[in-house]
Amino acid sequence: MPKFAANLSMLFAELPYLDRFSAAAAAGFEAVEVLFPYEFAAKETQRALLANGLELLLINAPPPNYTGGDPGYAAVPEQADRFQRDIRRVLRYADMLKAGRIHVMAGPAKGDAARQTFVQNLQAAADSAPQQQFTIEPLNNGDFPGYFLDDYNLAADILDEVGRDNVTLQFDAYHAQLIHGDALKVWEAFGDRATHVQFAAAPSRCEPGNGPLDFDALFAAIDDSGYSGWVSAEYTPSTPRTEDSLRWMRALQAA
Repeated sequence: MPKFAANLSMLFAELPYLDRFSAAAAAGFEAVEVLFPYEFAAKETQRALLANGLELLLINAPPPNYTGGDPGYAAVPEQADRFQRDIRRVLRYADMLKAGRIHVMAGPAKGDAARQTFVQNLQAAADSAPQQQFTIEPLNNGDFPGYFLDDYNLAADILDEVGRDNVTLQFDAYHAQLIHGDALKVWEAFGDRATHVQFAAAPSRCEPGNGPLDFDALFAAIDDSGYSGWVSAEYTPSTPRTEDSLRWMRALQAA
């Protein structure tokens, strides 16, 4: 069975931000993600992590709730200088919180200039912090219209162009299902490049059991592939209490 983590930007959202950490620990999670922690002082998040014995796996960059605008702009040519400024702030957060990975969001863009900008920004970020791991993740255009990185084949090509060991693939079963129609086949094709995994049912984006995606088969494939990283629940619970949406995890634990 994979090691499951909780995305605290989506799970336990019925609670105030700092209370979500203790709720996740009480539910049995040992690791969490926080997509955009920037509206809180890093020390507050750090204390919540330490108090509950939680590992922080991932934060996103750049921080849109701090700078405003679209979801990321690492591939937006006219925002290259802004990205370089903001990534320094993200790195300070990641260092203080011991965040395992930084997901670099491409933003809405298209064309060769966007591709070149994305590659160069990723290379610069990776070279500025060689000890830090960075990821890129294809996002579907239904939820993120015009998003540059909207295909796993493109992501593989970008990773080849970037050519840095600390820039890798983030696999999200929800987006993979909506982009390519079969998340399991996407995992089989690209899972060997993934160092972080997220999931939600598609198209509902709630917990497993709501939609055509066969999570038993997907989790088995992830296990069989030898992947040893975390698998993060990044969904919007269909129940008022997040705890009540965790039946999928309890069933796997009991099997």
